[in-house]
Amino acid sequence: MLARLANKRIVLGVSGGIAAYKSAELVRRLRDAGAEVQVVMTPAAQQFITPLTLQALSGNPVHTDLLDPAAEAAMGHIELARWADLVLVAPASADCLARLAQGIANDLLSTLWLATKAQLAVAPAMNQQMWAAPALQANLAVLRARGVAVFGPAAGVQACGDVGEGRMLEAVELAARCADLFETGSLTGRHVVVTAGPTREALDPVRYLSNHSSGKMGFALAAACAEAGARVTLVAGPVHQPTPARVRRVNVTSALEMLAAVEQAVADADVFIATAAVADYRPQQVAGQKIKKSADTFTLELVKNPDIVAAVAARTPRPFVLGFAAETERVLEHARQKLERKRLDMIACNDVARADIGFQSDDNALTVLWSGGEQVLEKASKSLIARQLVQLVAARLAEEDKAPQA
Repeated sequence: MLARLANKRIVLGVSGGIAAYKSAELVRRLRDAGAEVQVVMTPAAQQFITPLTLQALSGNPVHTDLLDPAAEAAMGHIELARWADLVLVAPASADCLARLAQGIANDLLSTLWLATKAQLAVAPAMNQQMWAAPALQANLAVLRARGVAVFGPAAGVQACGDVGEGRMLEAVELAARCADLFETGSLTGRHVVVTAGPTREALDPVRYLSNHSSGKMGFALAAACAEAGARVTLVAGPVHQPTPARVRRVNVTSALEMLAAVEQAVADADVFIATAAVADYRPQQVAGQKIKKSADTFTLELVKNPDIVAAVAARTPRPFVLGFAAETERVLEHARQKLERKRLDMIACNDVARADIGFQSDDNALTVLWSGGEQVLEKASKSLIARQLVQLVAARLAEEDKAPQA
């Protein structure tokens, strides 16, 4: 179960309370499960546990200042808000919960809480009488209504000597609760085929034509589909990305190899997601030996590669087809044309001319189009964008399932 935390980005907020000592063990548990952890501490939290301790355990500098001179444009809260897949506040004191519920943004933690699109969670920790107070329960009701996950608290002997509810859950249980947040089940029983990365088209034994695709978006989508309960086949071009948990990976090099692998995989697929940056052309002939430098100019004859996503969309029967359009100009116009021309069910487009997103970046921003609909996914980590995109696909599939059959 904890494998679901692999490669997830978690911001751990630590507020003031004696339970802050448990945050150290929580950081270790999250990292052991494969998550990357950034810690944010309130001023009160630093009275209970030192930033140095959490820095040593997380492997990252601990964030304490709202306006951090070391952050880009001193906007550390925005950077962390975009980076996170999950923001967990543990311990969450009564004061902290009140500020989060009321939207008061007077420190780094409460400000990034408002600025993030990530999943939000709290692990309350306080005296049993404070936990039972009507004001505290009203604040929790507000947070729950907004979709915030509330972990605990547990009951038992407290530091003040009281006995009752209010103890923060232990680290091992909190880590498990975090892992549960990444299992949606929205694609349970579905087979999803994802393509990712570039293709390489050989010129000779040592040279090839290719592009800058890193495969990060496709691998994030494969992981998100697996989290959502799907059986996932990932057809990957030549990239250096770890295979997501519970994903079957098929490695290919050229566009023709990718087409063959896809045609075999989609035979029983419910969804096909084409994120790969497939080369449009390949050399007419591949030289058997290294091409030697001779004349000042060199002419290379190219032939068109097959259009993999269009080929899948033309199948009968066919899976739900999600295509990608990486454009440098007139992004929406070109994406809509591709959606209609290739008879796709959905297309996700982005502007790869932007320096802050795209092929090599860990972040992305997409506009998703389908017949009669459009959704903008604002800049965020590719793993978060992937889960948002999977939710859109699952919603469209659910609508198709409800539609009357012809």
